[in-house]
Parts: sequence; C-alpha cells; structure tokens
Amino acid sequence: MATAEILKRTATRPTWAQVSLENLRYNFGVVQRHIGAGITVCAVVKADAYGHGAVECARALEEEGARWLGVTSLDEAIPLRDAGIRTRILLMTGFWRGEEEEIIRLQLTPTVWEPGQVELLEKAAAGLSLPRLPVHLKVDTGMGRLGVDPEDLYQVASALKASSHLLLEGLSTHLASSEVLDAPSVNDQLQKFEQVRSLLRNEGFDPPLVHVANTGAVIAKRESWNSMVRPGIALYGYHLPFERAGREVSGSKLRLGVKPVLTWKTRILSLRDVRANQALGYGGTYVTKAPARIAVLPVGYADGLNRALSSRGRVIVREHYAPIVGRISMDLTLADVTGLPGVSVGDEVVLLGALDGLSVDAREHSELANTNVYEILCAISKRVPRKYS
Repeated sequence: MATAEILKRTATRPTWAQVSLENLRYNFGVVQRHIGAGITVCAVVKADAYGHGAVECARALEEEGARWLGVTSLDEAIPLRDAGIRTRILLMTGFWRGEEEEIIRLQLTPTVWEPGQVELLEKAAAGLSLPRLPVHLKVDTGMGRLGVDPEDLYQVASALKASSHLLLEGLSTHLASSEVLDAPSVNDQLQKFEQVRSLLRNEGFDPPLVHVANTGAVIAKRESWNSMVRPGIALYGYHLPFERAGREVSGSKLRLGVKPVLTWKTRILSLRDVRANQALGYGGTYVTKAPARIAVLPVGYADGLNRALSSRGRVIVREHYAPIVGRISMDLTLADVTGLPGVSVGDEVVLLGALDGLSVDAREHSELANTNVYEILCAISKRVPRKYS
C-alpha cells in the first residue's frame, strides 16, 4: 500500500482544527444586518482566512452573498480563482511590478497609491485591449504604512486622468486606532479622508466604493462606514477589546454577537503517573507538589500553540479544565489531569473552543501570551489539518 494511502486510512497524529462554515455564514449575516443592506461588505480572507482556510471560507462567503473578498496580494488571490471563485477580489496591499497582466487575466481589483503603479496598470491594460480596469486608491490619513499622502494626491490624480484604460472605482484608508473609543486620531483621520474626497471631486473623480471601516470601526464607528466596509476578524468570531482612557470597556453596543468559527482539538497520546517533586518538560520549570497524573498531548509550538501558555494555559478534558504544565515543546504539551474521572488515552482534548459550558477561546490565549487574537489564529500551522462542517 502506498504511503499516501496509508496516511489517508490511519490517524497518524490526532491534532486538528474544526472549522464551522455554518458559523462563518452566520457571522457574515450578522455583519450585513448590522450595517444594513445598502452597504457592501468586503469580506477579508487574507492570511488563509486568518488561519481558517481561504478557499473553503471564500467559497462559503460567496455562497452566502459576499460580493467582495479582500486579500493581501496576488499570491493569495490565485488559489481562489483556481478554485472557481468568481466574486470580486480586492488586492488590499497593491501589487509587484510584473504582476499586472495576471491581475487583469484573473479580473482582480488592485489598490494603488503611486503614479508608477497607475502607469504600469495602464500599459498592461492597453496592451491587452482592456476597456476599463477598476482600481481602488488608498490614502494614508495617519496610519503611516501604505497610501498616498494627501499632499501628493494631485500627482496620482493626474496619472489616473491620463489613463484611458483605468477606472477609479474605489477610495480607501485604514484607521490606526478604531478600537480606542476616545482616540482623537480617528476623527483626525476621518476628516483628512473627507478632505481627500473633496479634492478628488474637484479633479473629476467620485468613486462609488468608499471604504474605511475594519471590524472595530464596523462595531463602534458608524460614521466611518461609507458605501463599503472591510470586516475581517469579526467574520471568524472575534474582535479586539475596546478601550476608553486606557481602560477596557464593554457593553451591548460594542458586541456583534458573532460566533467563533474554529475549534482546535487533539487527543491524549499517553498518560503518566508521576511522583511528588517530579520536574516536567524542558528545563524542569514545573515541579509537581504531589503525586499527579499527566496527559501527554501531541501538539506543540510547531502546530502554533504559543509557548507563552507554558504553565499558564488550560485545556478542556472530559468536561473539566486541565492546566498546561511545564514548557510547551515543539511537538508535545503536558496537561495535569489529576483527579479527573475516567480519563483515557485517545480522549479528545479541546485546545481552543467550547464544550459542555466550558470555553477556552483565542482571546484567552492572546491575553496569556500578550498578543492578539489575530496572531493566535493565524499561527495555527499547516500541519494541523482543517476539517469543515
């Protein structure tokens, strides 16, 4: 029997992520109802749909009615087109020289912010006799990353005017602090953005798709919605915590009611009964205070389980929480299951997700690891197979 066939028929390493496309569709509907039918949702599926699987998620979103998908670059768009996804795709961070013809062939929509980008696309579109290639113009209103500085807007506008094969369909910017409710920079950015819109109208441009809002702004900054919004993490069931005066705030108006899409599971590989004063794992950083039963889990930081959870995080085993003990290693993690009834080799263990009223979510992991939910989800590696339901 061939090795590939053996792998298909056997459970070689039982660690997997269950992705609920039903919850993804539900979350898309929640966002669309929140903003209203008159505003377009550009569903962001960059970074392999935040670790959930871009092709499968994009297909589900397209079926649910998403008219736009947002990706980082051409290399993320190609697998979507190869999978037969026909929804409009926005390249949110532009393109590299030499990619212009492939962008046109795949009917993608590039973001531009420099005259040179406009000229490259115009040349390619003219060479392929394309009537009009839609492009979106990004403005830097204070994020300090990508986008045309408002002071340089005239040069880009002039290049667009000289381009007979391009159509300025969209205008965008990105907010630096949408989750900080009292951040003065947000209003400053919105004011600069409106000034740019006015300048563009004076130059004869009035793009129909105007988009600023990410997930945080979709929830808390109605004034930023315009004609299109770009939710990302909300589609997968999360948002960053909101702050005011440096303190976290919450409330019904700051919740969308979305559901986490991904559940991460493994199984107990081995059970070990150890004595008191036994050092566990690399460096012996955890020492048992009493006799203990330790479950060995076939998952580690190579799978994306953050090492900062060592002796801090927890998992769910048989309707109970079990603490992670010792250092998380590349392939293995230890959990203390002392006193838990009926624990056996092969039992399912929830690393991320909810079970029987218990929950360990990506936000909990992010707080323990001093990072954010984006990194926790995106870090789940390719060697963790995704299963879809």
